[in-house]
Amino acid sequence: MISIEFIILATAVFVLAGSIKGTVGIGLPTAAIGILTQFTDARLAISLVAFPILFSNAWQVYREGKIRQTLRDYWRFALALMLMIAAMTFVTARIDERLLVMMLGIVILLFSLTNLISMPPRLPERYDALAQWIAGTLAGVLGGITAIWAPPTVIYLMARRVDKNEFVRASGLLIFLGSIPLCIGFWNAGLLSGDTAMLSLAMVVPSLAGFSLGELLRRRLRAERFRKLVLLIFLVMGLNLIAKAILL
Repeated sequence: MISIEFIILATAVFVLAGSIKGTVGIGLPTAAIGILTQFTDARLAISLVAFPILFSNAWQVYREGKIRQTLRDYWRFALALMLMIAAMTFVTARIDERLLVMMLGIVILLFSLTNLISMPPRLPERYDALAQWIAGTLAGVLGGITAIWAPPTVIYLMARRVDKNEFVRASGLLIFLGSIPLCIGFWNAGLLSGDTAMLSLAMVVPSLAGFSLGELLRRRLRAERFRKLVLLIFLVMGLNLIAKAILL
């Protein structure tokens, strides 16, 4: 049974996570899972982000537009991502808790470092199709187990040297498409049912409220400075989860 205290905590966490996404365009599952795993079971934290990821990115895709064009450009990445997430969600239900926490810590650490370091080498256009299959597969493996597949996605888009608007469009669409098999897979694996499914669905509201707040903050704050602060916090959270896994 999920306590009232935990529901209040989760609501606050998803408002914060939505605000981060609204401000810098990414980071909702990373923030929500990273914080909640400090207080609760890793599987519960991962399961709760399923519906907020789906609906927040559906809203982002709708707001940004050019859906058909974006899908034509990134369909290989999307297909590999969706197939691998569908295959790997069952692993989350069976994997050892200590290993799951360790993987979460590593993925969150990788997420922060990926966004803090300088640009990866430019990806030549002739290798783009192959890179999409490889990056989409890797993202799907990570996403199916941890519900975080931003690191390979961000590295790939940075290597393509896409502009800010395309980055937001492409990342939003790829995260939205990946969230569909994630929700179905978690449901079939028993991770997203009963009280957990209801709470995940309820967290859509604070996530979208936070997203709207983040959009307002984006106009008032120096977004780059805020982004770096968030990434440093993610780095600390990742290291803390790794330490927690070692001590479990």
